[in-house]
Parts: sequence; structure tokens; C-alpha cells
Amino acid sequence: MSMLSLEQLFSLKGKTALVTGGSAGLGRMCAQALLVAGARVLVVSRKADNCIAVARDLSEFGPCEGFGGTVGSTEDIEALAAELRQRTDRLDILVNNAGATWGAPFEQFDRAAWDKVLSVNLVGLFDLTRVLMPMLLDSGRAGDPARIVNMGSTVGTIPLGQNAYSYAASKAAVHHLTRILSNEFAARNVNINAIAPGPFETRMSAFALSREDARRAALNAVPMHRFGQLTDIAGALIYLCGLGGAYTTGAILPVDGGMASDAIGSMWEE
Repeated sequence: MSMLSLEQLFSLKGKTALVTGGSAGLGRMCAQALLVAGARVLVVSRKADNCIAVARDLSEFGPCEGFGGTVGSTEDIEALAAELRQRTDRLDILVNNAGATWGAPFEQFDRAAWDKVLSVNLVGLFDLTRVLMPMLLDSGRAGDPARIVNMGSTVGTIPLGQNAYSYAASKAAVHHLTRILSNEFAARNVNINAIAPGPFETRMSAFALSREDARRAALNAVPMHRFGQLTDIAGALIYLCGLGGAYTTGAILPVDGGMASDAIGSMWEE
């Protein structure tokens, strides 16, 4: 029997990763986790100055650089990919975290609310994955595949919309797309999984957690009665990207304090 160590199972030394939407929230947490595990990390987000500043801050954990880019259109994605190729000829890990949300009452939820969210959360995720797949195929090896981790959501698993209809539907589609692509690329040494977080206190969730009654309701919906933390998302991501997760593909990993398996609760109301 070969010897096992934490270093073997979870080290990402020698790996290069790209994190979209990496300047804040879950994206920044993901970037920090990958750096701590030893990877070189490139972070990209819509506001280049913010991304560069965040990369400078994160450089205390390892080699990190940031640049501006979005996934809102095919042209944006081609420009992002071109910038990435100028900075590296290798890509081992892609974290599709860039996202948009929109909340409005049912009667006021118009088509623009769907177009904006789906173009980033679903179509942009697919299109960037398609464009960067050749780099991932080049780096993947039997026993140590390249990794794609898509950021889903608990609201893509359970019927919990809270007036964010397009966001919840987009995340359900991300989960299904993850499984489809995982089947397509498993034999080609690219593992594709998704993380489905519950409520974390981030800029994107601020609209839902800004009121004290909303915060209490959100906590009541989580069986563990707390919000997610950096260590929660970091542990899940490092597992999926490390050697210990090399045999896992097509998984939708809940990081939600028990929400996805709560048959009684799961309603953000008092």
C-alpha cells in the first residue's frame, strides 16, 4: 500500500488556476484557498482595478495576479481568454464563479431580469468553459485530471427563490450542465463538479440579508444556524481540485449547513 499524506492528497503545487469573479465574495475565498494549497492563481473580474488590488492583497498567500474581464458576451470571453493566454500557457483549474443576480416581485419580473442573469450565470459559464477547454485538456492526466468547479447554489437544488427567479433557475441549470459535461469529459481527463453553497455573507447576498428580519429568517433556514465561512468553501474546493478528489466528477457538493437535506425547513421565512 502506498503511503498517504495530507500533502499528497490536497497540495496544488505546480498547478495554475483561473477564478472568475475573483475580486470579492466567494470568488475571493476560492482564490485564497487555491493559493494556500500551493497553486498559482489568476483572478479576473469586471472591474480591473479592484481585481488587481485584490490580487496584490492575496499575494501574501502565494503567486497571484489579477486582470479585468467579463463573461457577459462572446466578445468579452474571447478577450478574457486572449489575456489569459498571454499570462500563462498552462491551465489546470477553472473556477467558474462569476455571477449576477436580480430580485423583484413576480409581477415586476420582466425579460431583462432573465437576460442579464442567464447571460452570465449559464451562457457565460458554458462559453468560457468551451473556449478554455483546450488548455484544460492539455494539462489533464490519467489519475490527475484537470478540474472545473462551477459555482452553483442551494437555491438551484431546493425550490427557494425569494423573488430571485432567474438566479435560482440559472443555478439549477448550472448543476444539470455540470453533470452533462462531466460525462462528456471524464474519459478525457477533465473532472467537472459544482459546489452548491448555502447563505454566505457576501456582496451578492447583501440585498437578501440587509434587514435584520431577513438575516434571522436566513439563519432559521440553515439547520446549523450559521452562515458559511471561508474555511467551509476552501475545504470543499481544495478537495475537488486536489489528488484526493481525482475520482470525483459530476458531483454537486452541498456546502450549506444541511439545507439541501432538510425535509422540514428550507424556507426563508419566520
